[in-house]
Amino acid sequence: MTSHNQISRIIITFVLIPLLIFQCHVCSQDKVILSLYYESLCPYCADFIVNQLVKVLQTDLGSIVNLRLVPWGNTQIAPNTSWICQHGTDECQLNTVEACAIKVWSNLETHFKLISCIEQLHLQNKHSSWQSCFASTGLNQNPIENCYNNGLGYRLETAYADETTKLKPAHRFVPWVLVNNQPLQEDYQNFIAYICKAYKGRNKPQACKTKSLEINKINVQDTNPRVCFR
Repeated sequence: MTSHNQISRIIITFVLIPLLIFQCHVCSQDKVILSLYYESLCPYCADFIVNQLVKVLQTDLGSIVNLRLVPWGNTQIAPNTSWICQHGTDECQLNTVEACAIKVWSNLETHFKLISCIEQLHLQNKHSSWQSCFASTGLNQNPIENCYNNGLGYRLETAYADETTKLKPAHRFVPWVLVNNQPLQEDYQNFIAYICKAYKGRNKPQACKTKSLEINKINVQDTNPRVCFR
């Protein structure tokens, strides 16, 4: 005779666990992909990361968003394969440092903490003090140094360069923001409204309910876009 405990285990094994796995899969499928193609020393990228993009982490918006950061931007590759970064060699270095942070700490909250700190320093014209971010965030500097010095950072950036080059349509400036692979163009600062519109899950986060979020396309001819053109 099957005992009560055996029946409970059978229900958990064959009913509840598959149901939970299915629900988790659905939740993952519902997430909106938010991609930011940027470069570390473009002031408009820094401002967007520090003052706008951080809302993904500060609100419940993060529950429906899969945020991807791609630090390459308007960098060009010279015939001798060296990099020509729009804002100089410091930018090449910091792009690589931020790429290493994304790789070393796959958790969004962790790598965003370092990247946001670096970009905040840039807004204060102090980006040369970027190493102070390890102390202020409590993050370990060693894995980033290893990534930068052992060639992994170079390979990460090369992959980001390839990904950025293959964007269709091609990016015209940074920050270049995509929601579910659709570029927001000059209207990138309205990214929350696009995320909320794109989300097809059952429960809208509070961030999508707190105020009227309407998508109003910016008339490019009537505004001065806050972007770094290629």
